[in-house]
Amino acid sequence: MAREESVIRFEEVKFEYGHNKPILDEVDFALRRGMKMAVMGQNGAGKSTLFALMTGELTPESGEVHMSHGMRVATAAQVIPRDRLELTVREFFQKCFTEPIYDIDPRIDEVLEVVNLEHHQKLHDRIVKSFSGGQQARLLLASALIQNPDILLLDEPTNNLDTAGIEHLTKFLVEYPKTVVVISHDADFLNAFTTGVLYLDIFTRKIEQYPGNYHDVQRDILMRIEKENRKNAQLEKKIQENKDKANFFAQKGGKMRLVAKKMRTEVEEMEEAKVDVRKEDRTIRPFTIPAQDNLGGTVLTLTSYTVLKGRKPVIKKANISLRKNQHLLLRGPNGIGKSTLLEAIARGVADDFFVGNPTSKNRVGNEHISDASQSRGKVTLTAASGLKVGYYRQDFSTLDFEQTVYKALEHAMGKPDEERLRATAAGFLLSADVMQTKIGNLSEGQKGLVAFASLVLERPGLLILDEPTNHINFRHLPVIAKALDAYAGTMILVSHVPEFVTQIRIDEILDLEK
Repeated sequence: MAREESVIRFEEVKFEYGHNKPILDEVDFALRRGMKMAVMGQNGAGKSTLFALMTGELTPESGEVHMSHGMRVATAAQVIPRDRLELTVREFFQKCFTEPIYDIDPRIDEVLEVVNLEHHQKLHDRIVKSFSGGQQARLLLASALIQNPDILLLDEPTNNLDTAGIEHLTKFLVEYPKTVVVISHDADFLNAFTTGVLYLDIFTRKIEQYPGNYHDVQRDILMRIEKENRKNAQLEKKIQENKDKANFFAQKGGKMRLVAKKMRTEVEEMEEAKVDVRKEDRTIRPFTIPAQDNLGGTVLTLTSYTVLKGRKPVIKKANISLRKNQHLLLRGPNGIGKSTLLEAIARGVADDFFVGNPTSKNRVGNEHISDASQSRGKVTLTAASGLKVGYYRQDFSTLDFEQTVYKALEHAMGKPDEERLRATAAGFLLSADVMQTKIGNLSEGQKGLVAFASLVLERPGLLILDEPTNHINFRHLPVIAKALDAYAGTMILVSHVPEFVTQIRIDEILDLEK
């Protein structure tokens, strides 16, 4: 590839966090104008670091990141930073620029229309945190587009998006004429528009560049791994045979020792000839989320809830009665109030039972009225006494970001059990180093694994899951789906990933749009 053709080029780039945490080692690759590349790699391999090096947020320890003159780079991050959730939409977009933009309103309208955010003309003064997860995903994309970048970086852009949102985003990227680099675990989404893959190997810390669509590259990598494994297996067999012979001849003494020495030399040569096999993403171990003991009969009854219709709250009657071992799926488009409803249910149960406040003023007879998110999520429900809630939130805000992973898991477990804690953490690939890391310093994917490990240790009677596939490596999803399918407590699930939902037993569906 001619250098003048590339819009960005990495040349022997090396990067590490501190002295004991190398991420990239002498990485070389180049991207041409108009390329649309997927980034593959295990959680912690350095995908987000790669983006930060492209934007200039991070500087290589050695090597060079060359950018064509005048190239603008913008990133649509995974999540909106917490310190920007209280901003208005107008303030949020102003933060995308180092200098004030005085004609920003028409520019905001233009990008909000591109990302298909309804009623965008009326949103400028709305607080960012009032948007649903899917709507915030659209805001993140719009915040990158408003910068008119030549290189667009997308970090898990389909998280929280409903089917219509993913379809709109896919169509936009197919038609988008500029360079795109995207991190995503949604294989079908990537396959629809990408023309190549940057593969980050967490073990070699190298990046390999492959042409072709996502599925083709995946297949090629797997075929290569199988071939390398077969070659190594053959060598391993021969190595062991020579070792056995060398030991035998060595015991004979005399001239046989020379034969043994020669055979050991051959063994060393064969060891060196072994292929450095790519170690693919490890998958979390199969796990079970134990259900709270001593729960019988009806666990939760929902008699009313609130949805949003044209941004106006509408109270709906319901007749949802969930017993132990029953699973409820909540459906509806982005912005209708699914997450707010889950929050209201969690609060309604936790306020009176889990936290231990039996005299709550929200109690009306046996009914519990909960209010979440500025009076937009009122529910009336009845819950079993002593019900424990396990809550997987989109933004992981049930976790204390200042705690270490170890302390968070210890807190979730309640009664100390060091052996169980360590075993559970290991099953979710939470290494000793990760266990001593503050949750706020983890990748989003690692936070998700901590959240699931916490649920295992909590033993909840009611499991509330809001988009549990977000940020999670696709290799882990079948394992997670199997655990949720087998969960013996009461479960309420929100997910926009049909393939994932089909793997889980669903006993009842509540469609908020109907």
